[in-house]
Amino acid sequence: MSSVRLIDCLATTAELAGIFSDGATLQAMLDFESGLARAEASLKIIPHSAAREISKSAKADGFDLDALCAAGLRAGTPAIPLVKALTARVRKSSAGAARFVHWGATSQDVTDTALVLLLKRAEQVIRRDLDDLERSLRRISVSHAQTVALGRTLLQPAPPVTLGLRAAGWLGGVQRCNRRLRASFEDALVIQFGGASGTLAALGGSGIRVGKGLARELGLGYPDAPWHTHRDRLATLVCACGVLTGELGKMARDISLLMQYEIAEVAEPGGEDRGGSSTMPHKKNPIGCALTIAAALRTPGLVGAYLSAMVQEHERATGGIQAEWPIVSELVQATGLAVASMKEVAEGLTVDAKRMKKNIEATRGLVFAERAMMAMAPAMGREAAHEILERAARQVTEQGRRLGEVLAGMPEVAGHLRSKISQLETPQDYLGVAEEFRKSLLKDEF
Repeated sequence: MSSVRLIDCLATTAELAGIFSDGATLQAMLDFESGLARAEASLKIIPHSAAREISKSAKADGFDLDALCAAGLRAGTPAIPLVKALTARVRKSSAGAARFVHWGATSQDVTDTALVLLLKRAEQVIRRDLDDLERSLRRISVSHAQTVALGRTLLQPAPPVTLGLRAAGWLGGVQRCNRRLRASFEDALVIQFGGASGTLAALGGSGIRVGKGLARELGLGYPDAPWHTHRDRLATLVCACGVLTGELGKMARDISLLMQYEIAEVAEPGGEDRGGSSTMPHKKNPIGCALTIAAALRTPGLVGAYLSAMVQEHERATGGIQAEWPIVSELVQATGLAVASMKEVAEGLTVDAKRMKKNIEATRGLVFAERAMMAMAPAMGREAAHEILERAARQVTEQGRRLGEVLAGMPEVAGHLRSKISQLETPQDYLGVAEEFRKSLLKDEF
């Protein structure tokens, strides 16, 4: 049976839903307990035999998840009923070993470290898909370095750009976000281990050694000190996810607009049951873009909710920590869905260069008004040239003529542009330093 709930089917992927599933979350909590026992046994704080029994029992199979959830709601944390259930399971095989379950830890140590373990697994999925997305965007940019398309400002036609530059812009944003995300994951993937008040007093002078051993067991970093009410590391990760999802949303918005039937310059990959309509058989909807935009619309609220929950009192907080699990889980899954969706879009994106050329031609040269104005301005001044081009643009619109034709018939213009009018509407001649910018974004040599 799928680990994705129906209500979440547009909010996550099967892979990420599996990572944050009940079974995986439970196992992450149990991994903390078994790792703690092994670390303490290695320091002779508890018997090795007890650590073996605890590790053997710390398997998610057989635990009553419904009962744990119900008891967790009563206790204010799922860690308390989990420790009780694990202790009871260990006791069945060794009453002596059961005495050492959860030795020196506190409930928040379990839940925070379990969340970090889930984040570590999610990072691998998101990083893989981000790397694939970057490769596809680089390929598009290189392949279409000279593919000229309309620039669009405020949704209106503007001087031409290249699809290669546009794709390089998407790539540059993704790369910057990827760097920030990796750094924030690296900072956040540390254990939580502080005991009741963050001093590990129950372990005497052995607390730091146990903590470092636990970190090694779990493959996580060891922080300078417990961070029960200092949530800045996770907050930075949350913000990085929000920024990345917003950047992907920008890319998705661009592509979905370019897919409109009357524009039709690019298209998402299709396939059976993808992008169709329940009533309109002709439709090819931008599904990957839609899922990404939906994720980008959700994440700001989740980021804000997490930042609000950072205001936590003293050594252990009331309310803030209880708010975090669903926020972080939903946010990371939304981010991963956006990355996976845009990866699929970029890998299969089709480009219609002929349609791009046709859309430029459909403006009847109006997008080159700036070019004409700048050619005239040195002789008559920019303001005067701007006024003339405004008049010419109105004639183009009202009379259905081309800009070059209108300008050629204006006596005050012809002398200044006579030698240039024939080339005025050549898109390739008005790209400025687009290629230099494209290569800069790709970190290629000029």
